[in-house]
Amino acid sequence: MSHTFFITDVFAESPYTGNQLGTLLDAADITSIDMQKIAHEFNFAETTFITGGSLERGFDVRIFTPNSELPFAGHPTLGTAYLIRNEILKTNVSELTLNLGVGNIPVTFSEDDVSWMKQKTPRFGEPVSREAIADELGIQASDIDRQFPVLPVSTGLEFLMVPLNSYKALKAARVTDGKLADGYFVFCNGGYNDRQDIQARMFASALGVAEDPATGSANGCLASYLVEFKYLGSNEVEVVVGQGYEIDRPSQLYLRASRLDAVYDIRVGGKVRVVAEGRWR
Repeated sequence: MSHTFFITDVFAESPYTGNQLGTLLDAADITSIDMQKIAHEFNFAETTFITGGSLERGFDVRIFTPNSELPFAGHPTLGTAYLIRNEILKTNVSELTLNLGVGNIPVTFSEDDVSWMKQKTPRFGEPVSREAIADELGIQASDIDRQFPVLPVSTGLEFLMVPLNSYKALKAARVTDGKLADGYFVFCNGGYNDRQDIQARMFASALGVAEDPATGSANGCLASYLVEFKYLGSNEVEVVVGQGYEIDRPSQLYLRASRLDAVYDIRVGGKVRVVAEGRWR
């Protein structure tokens, strides 16, 4: 039986930028084994499979990297929600919910073409030695901002957050072994263009992704980090992040976050562009 598939670019200001996503719309009859094979065939950072659902109870979605299934990931959430709205429902609903491994994730659609997802309450891990992470990244410990901690953060998928002092250090960063974390998110102040506030990169070789062009889940962790440690001087932020420029997939992510006592509101937004559709045999 054949299945309709789409390829979208997510966190993309224009086509052929952002993070690529393969999505099969009518995937209820596809086995987990075949889902993994299809994800490997696409060989994008993630591929999604819509297995059922409705506007009332939410849409059931599974997410696979080329190597494994994930409970949550950012750009697959936004790209899949966009396709559900425009290709399945074919109505301009303002909000819908995806039922993922991590739970229910609401996605809203704004008039400025940005889709937004609300992420789960963050969990913060224990700080990691700057010397150890510098060795992992192939940079100097002095390249890491000493005003803020290096530590893992999760809003459904965990990343080691590494604040750097400069773009020079960001550009030099590499992960060759990956002993300390499955995913490394490095960032610094400044944008790749005058609309952006932060530059970032994400490495996750353990998940089959050497470097990711745009990582919604990691940027949710970044948004949590920014308000938790008042990185920008406030526990409420609205910033634009550039990612993927070093691998020729420029991406732009919109973050809105706040923390009041133990209550977090973490939202990550981006634009979605459809670049292809077809039949999977």
